[in-house]
Amino acid sequence: MAKRNRPRRGSLAHKPRKRAKKETPRIHSWLASGEAKPLGFAGYKAGMTHVIAVDNRKTSTTSGLEISIPVTVIDAPPLKVAAIRAYRKGYSGKQAFTDVYSSELGDDIKNRITLPKSIDSAKGIKEIEDNINSIIDIRLIVQTQPAMANLEKKKPDVMEIALGGSVKDKFEYAKKVLGKEISAEDILVKNKYIDVTAVTKGKGVQGIIKRHHTRIQPRKTEKGRRHGGTGGAWTPARKLWLWPLPGQLGYHTRTENNKMVLQIGKDGKEVTPKGGFVSYGPVTGSYILVLGSVPGPTKRLIRFAAPKRPRREQSFEITHVDQTSKQGI
Repeated sequence: MAKRNRPRRGSLAHKPRKRAKKETPRIHSWLASGEAKPLGFAGYKAGMTHVIAVDNRKTSTTSGLEISIPVTVIDAPPLKVAAIRAYRKGYSGKQAFTDVYSSELGDDIKNRITLPKSIDSAKGIKEIEDNINSIIDIRLIVQTQPAMANLEKKKPDVMEIALGGSVKDKFEYAKKVLGKEISAEDILVKNKYIDVTAVTKGKGVQGIIKRHHTRIQPRKTEKGRRHGGTGGAWTPARKLWLWPLPGQLGYHTRTENNKMVLQIGKDGKEVTPKGGFVSYGPVTGSYILVLGSVPGPTKRLIRFAAPKRPRREQSFEITHVDQTSKQGI
């Protein structure tokens, strides 16, 4: 009898809990938009502070009052458009048709990816134009500029960002921005929700108490208290994956939905505390204030995308940003 195959029913949630493949996370799905512009952005986590803002939510108990809100400061230098990527329909989904690289790229991107020996942007654009009817999607390949942030790293992070609009509108927009910079002000909107994706802080191999929050055994338990007790029958002589087991904790790719953009600015001095952020320093250029916390430690790459499960719109008006020292100065 033939073996029956079917997709699994139900979610595995966050399993398997293993280390992320890359520190530059992928965004697997993008929310469609009718406007021809990038659907995402990226920056580096600088630290946290708090702001005083007027609560403009009509149904809130603090409506019209000033409240204290925790915020995360994202150092957001402009992204440079390195290439245009065209997709056509393949056997099992989208298939990359061609990449058109800019001839104005610097030497820093060569440390991250292998570029073609000869770059002819005009020839690549002509190839896309000739096959525009068979192309189903156009996306941008962008690189970060860590030299413009307060980071020691020299290698830029390279990632793919989807575009909104029809295929022809995407292509016209991509041709305009190829080799140029796109800033956070061009993409994000104040008091709008976004989805945040990043790799969380790594904690190494941990036991089941810290990893799965299982109950500590009673005081008189033999052979230790921070274990799972009996593992079941001798047969099968192994633990099932359903059991809480020790293993990797942290350094996982995680997405947090519906984080609000409270403010987008160009002068980081407006939000940098005295003495700079702990383990980061001052923010000198463009920045983004995000309501609440975001995954990952300081200096981690943070990616933004349009919200897939948007909430009802809310509004806050910032009146003061706390700039007292976070280092006890």
